[in-house]
Amino acid sequence: MNVSVYEHEVKALLSEAGVPVPRGVVIHERDFTAAGELAEPLVLKAFGPGLVHKSDAGAVALGLRAADLPAAAAEMRSRLPDVAGFLVEEQADAGVELIVGVVRDVAFGPVLLAGLGGVWTEALRDTALGLCPVSERDARRMLDSLRGSPLLYGLRGAPPVDMDALVKLLMTVGGPGGLWERLELGEFELNPVIAGPAGVVAVDARYVPAESGETSPAVRPGTADFLPLFEPRAVAVVGASTTRPNFGNMFLDFYKTAGIPLVAVHPEADEVAGVRAVPSLAHADVDYALVAVPADRCPDVVRQAAGVSFVQVMSGGFAEADRAGLEDELVEAARAAGTRLLGPNCMGVYCPRGRQTFVGGGLGPAGSVALISQSGGLAGEVIKVGERRGLAFSRVVTVGNAADVTPAELLRWLAKDPETRAVGLYLEDPRDGRELYEALRATDLPVVLLVGGRSGQGQQAAASHTGGMVSDRRIWETVAEQAGAALVSSQDDLIGVLAFFQAHGSRVTEGDGVLVVGPSGGASVLAADAFDASGVRLDPLPADVPAELRGLGVAASGNPLEVPVGPLGRAGLVPEVIDAIVRRRPCRDVVAHVNVQAFFTYGNAAEPLYAYTRALAGAQGVLPHTRVTLVTRNGECAPAGVEDEVRRIAAAAGIPVYRTMEAAAVAVAAGGRHGAA
Repeated sequence: MNVSVYEHEVKALLSEAGVPVPRGVVIHERDFTAAGELAEPLVLKAFGPGLVHKSDAGAVALGLRAADLPAAAAEMRSRLPDVAGFLVEEQADAGVELIVGVVRDVAFGPVLLAGLGGVWTEALRDTALGLCPVSERDARRMLDSLRGSPLLYGLRGAPPVDMDALVKLLMTVGGPGGLWERLELGEFELNPVIAGPAGVVAVDARYVPAESGETSPAVRPGTADFLPLFEPRAVAVVGASTTRPNFGNMFLDFYKTAGIPLVAVHPEADEVAGVRAVPSLAHADVDYALVAVPADRCPDVVRQAAGVSFVQVMSGGFAEADRAGLEDELVEAARAAGTRLLGPNCMGVYCPRGRQTFVGGGLGPAGSVALISQSGGLAGEVIKVGERRGLAFSRVVTVGNAADVTPAELLRWLAKDPETRAVGLYLEDPRDGRELYEALRATDLPVVLLVGGRSGQGQQAAASHTGGMVSDRRIWETVAEQAGAALVSSQDDLIGVLAFFQAHGSRVTEGDGVLVVGPSGGASVLAADAFDASGVRLDPLPADVPAELRGLGVAASGNPLEVPVGPLGRAGLVPEVIDAIVRRRPCRDVVAHVNVQAFFTYGNAAEPLYAYTRALAGAQGVLPHTRVTLVTRNGECAPAGVEDEVRRIAAAAGIPVYRTMEAAAVAVAAGGRHGAA
């Protein structure tokens, strides 16, 4: 069991590190004479082995005079077991009460927490996180993100706190070379820290060292060459049957369709489903082997894989089924054979360029979007739905349990892959959280994260408030914020953001504004709501634009800007409006929306919609530093094939297309975060 360090010992460490603490004395006996040198009013705190939350236990008394101390201490001793002594301190002046703490997350290591403290800590839970070490920019972002941040800058005539002193405190605790590096970190908490115009003071401190054997996740150096994983010379399939078709046979069919050199592994047959067979992996001259046999047999199969660069174990029944020992045996077998292990419990690799696949229906076009997924089923959906919406993939890899090859290692390789320009990740258990975080920070590619199971608690019952408020959801939000990645909450948004990055990822933008243009009515109001919900600010129009817009027949009512778009409208009007605005103030993004239903309710042909899309494509062509996005609201009202043609016209100009304003807002917000990272 973790044992807390007494408060006065923690404050000695703080004082040595330069953190202001109240002046005080420690009393072990019943003589409080030494406290006479302190300025009243005084605070009396009992300490002992079981006194972790002193306020809850009634082990704190405020506003005392020196003469009151003996009686107050005697009263505490009568109620509290195992009192080892007392800390007497000068009572700090009133100010804004904050909490500053560090807790060790099981996946990502030390995490800094800051927020409103004192009695407000659990009542409001107004806190922000940062993965250690934080930068000064991170520290200021954390403080500014608090709902209660106006209290720090002076509210209703109150003086502002010393923000530089507060940031310095956060850096002393969680910055480079901070206390988080010096402590055997279990949990560390200052609550409250009182901030005022003259500085900060830590009036209470709690430190629980780590359990024996607890260590922060280590970052593993080096990255394998994964090209043979994605573009193997030849592939072997282990587990296909000559009598009863199974998963192995299914993969043989997929690979035959893809046209990659192929061999089956079978202990007796010379041929399986028309594919030449060899008796073991030791006889297979391949770069990649897919193993689809029962879990108990997998280690023996992998031990024969000497000379095979990568072995993918599709089979389940390992750590995810409470058989961690069998998974360890599998990893050891791979190491003994000198091969790298993908999985187990994964579907494999998809790479049109390398004729690698784990999905039926043939290969899609080779492209620039990569995906790393812990779920094979979800990866298959993203491939098929994404290709239907215009995505073209460079590399897709499923990692399952990630017992050997990890998402972080793959991301580091993809970051240098000339065929990849954007990466999506679907994760449930990162296995290598700190390593993944470092890989995310190191890449210049746009990255979008979809994480399953974010609602669970990352920490079990904790001795500090800090530990209780660090959840999986908040950790991932912090990872994305600090690494400059986009965090989404659905498969549809994962595909949508990847489509945005595919279209615009290499475009260098000017300005930071976002303009929304489209038909009038409630759609514009709802568009503003959608972008606000995604954290995207829609700036007012430049002051000198309205006159020119009126000349075009447009009433400049604001942003979103209402522009008539429909079957009877002039196709080039929206591009002219965009030009009038962007010439005066460059926009990072322009989102044009149309009501597809109107083209077929008040018209009877698709050509006006195509003409509008071509005009918008022309606008993108003359605006190389602005990202144009199209939203085709109510697209299901169009006849079959119309939406596909609109997407084709838009894609040729590098314009992503979305069916809803909400999806477009998520994508534009992700693009803005990547541009600012």
